[in-house]
Amino acid sequence: MSAHGGQGRDLRGYGDRPPDPHWPADARLAVSFVVNVEEGAELSVSLGDERNEAVYEIVEEVAGAPDPCKDTHFDYGTRAGYWRIMELFDRYSMPATMNCCARALTLSPWLAQDAVERGHEIACHSYRWERHAGMAEDHERAVIDRCVAEIRAAAGVRPLGWHTRSAPSPNTRRLLVEEGGFLYDSDAYNDDLPYLTEVAGRPHVVLPYAFDTNDMRFQRQGGFTHADDFARYCTDAIDWLWEEGGRAPKMLSIGLHLRIVGRPGRIAGLDKVLAHIAAKGQVWVARRDRIARHWREVAGLPGWTGER
Repeated sequence: MSAHGGQGRDLRGYGDRPPDPHWPADARLAVSFVVNVEEGAELSVSLGDERNEAVYEIVEEVAGAPDPCKDTHFDYGTRAGYWRIMELFDRYSMPATMNCCARALTLSPWLAQDAVERGHEIACHSYRWERHAGMAEDHERAVIDRCVAEIRAAAGVRPLGWHTRSAPSPNTRRLLVEEGGFLYDSDAYNDDLPYLTEVAGRPHVVLPYAFDTNDMRFQRQGGFTHADDFARYCTDAIDWLWEEGGRAPKMLSIGLHLRIVGRPGRIAGLDKVLAHIAAKGQVWVARRDRIARHWREVAGLPGWTGER
């Protein structure tokens, strides 16, 4: 159950012969909700960073000084959005993967502890909310080690999964494997199924992520405007993959952000997606670490023992 190809790009993947993932309870589709926790990890002069985050196109960037407008846009995610999102996952008894920047959890350890108590996975989204492309290898290794230590301190558990904001470096995946405790990463967008790749002589699970079934499109011109836009797009993807699942079960990732879908004008979209899944049947909603463990089991690999 490994994707074809070597170190370079693999443009074929499984082709027209995808493996049967044998999802639990004969599910036709596995759905992974990824809740990105970035608040406090964005670039912020008020936190000692070199500049302020420039992600919000509708807000002019303040240079060389703290930006309370930008800071409080992010703060909304932990102060208000988090609770709305958690209430919905509790209502539908569905687990999620919390994709957390380590600095965000260091600043809000209560969030890490609350999420663990609710049964959600704590994965790693680097230390700051930043790309790793261009990072020097020694610096990146130190960043990964710091992430593990600070997430463990805040959450009481270490991360088993990793996802870089946008582009990783050529070394990222190897450094994760060499660290020894990462079960999987999500630094790929190239399939509707997980796959195995060999890194430093070891099998490593890749769980592809998605930018289309993702609330980040509320922030992009030509993307989502209303809650129903998000709900319709995601439920259309669910329905299509569910139909395909009668002969070839797949996986779907749905990306969320505290400060985005947690807004009152957008949260109804997530509610509709969760309700649709609950009514659909034969859908396995699972944490990404559980999906990665299952993938290893179906591939005949020994149980994961790398949780150092």
